[in-house]
Amino acid sequence: MTISADSVGSILRTPWCHGAREGPVGRNALRPSPATTGMSRFVVALGGNALLRSGEGTVAEQRARIDETRAALEPLHERGHDLVFTHGNGPQVGNRLLAEEQSEGDAEPLDVLVAETQAQVGYLLQTGFGDAFGGPPAPVVTRVRVDPDDPGFDDPAKPVGPYYTASEAAEKPFETSEVHGGGEGTRYRRVVASPEPIELLEADHLAALVENRAGPVVCGGGGGVPVVPRDETANENAASEAATGDSDREAYEGVPAVVDKDHTTRLVADVVDADTVVMLTDVDAVYQDYASDDPTPIRETTPGELRALREADEFPAGSMRPKVGACARFVDETGGRAIVTDPDSLAAALDGEAGTTVRPA
Repeated sequence: MTISADSVGSILRTPWCHGAREGPVGRNALRPSPATTGMSRFVVALGGNALLRSGEGTVAEQRARIDETRAALEPLHERGHDLVFTHGNGPQVGNRLLAEEQSEGDAEPLDVLVAETQAQVGYLLQTGFGDAFGGPPAPVVTRVRVDPDDPGFDDPAKPVGPYYTASEAAEKPFETSEVHGGGEGTRYRRVVASPEPIELLEADHLAALVENRAGPVVCGGGGGVPVVPRDETANENAASEAATGDSDREAYEGVPAVVDKDHTTRLVADVVDADTVVMLTDVDAVYQDYASDDPTPIRETTPGELRALREADEFPAGSMRPKVGACARFVDETGGRAIVTDPDSLAAALDGEAGTTVRPA
């Protein structure tokens, strides 16, 4: 099942959640926090090959990729690490957009499609991971507050959905932009706003759920469902309300945007007090001179070094750029560690023998 904020709220109100009941309570037995046991808590962003490969899209293909990813993640569980998962939804929301485009009825809003794909991928992870990581995953539909005045709304740049030829793109009722890939010739994709996430509206519930269940939590799918305050007064008070925990969660509405999952992963890691963020992607490491004939893998680096490379345009927008930005900020703000690699290289990356590891300077 997919867990909503209201159902998680019941966890907060149960006596055993606050330590009043001793002993295990089924699979959701109370467990000590990693901070008190010496364990490490990992937030793992499942992207790229972890869910689908290029040219794939069926449920059977997703299940096959998830089976492979489960095997690649087992070293984390075997080493005693506590796991929380986020995930991308690009292919899934793209398929839903294509279905909406071909439908004769009223199109569903983009924020609803993001929520639907959170539930879809969460369910596939539940069935695909099973009890491999201490218990079945618990997917949580997650909203992220964004600024209605974010410049991302004025310059839609996040590509979603299928590829189009120039003539096909010219006939679409939505904005498109030229992109790389998608076959021979110039190709276009729909572009939507991609504002920065500010706050996880389910933050308190996620923190409680992560601390008090045996299996991993799945949250922040597709970057989270982007929402804004319903009116100007709510917008002005949003920041202070978030700080006090008194925010009226009903005073928000969805917006047609897709938030980058890497930035949301950083917020999730902060909320659940993670020590390490792992970005699983299509390549085994972050590379310098990636487009050249002789790219160089970056094995270990610091936030400052990554920012310098980013400012030198080493990382194109939409590829490694958001990942290195999110990793650098997480390490700077928490003193933790970030790893960028692909599923097949994860075990070696944990030992510094593959991937890219970002540590404090």
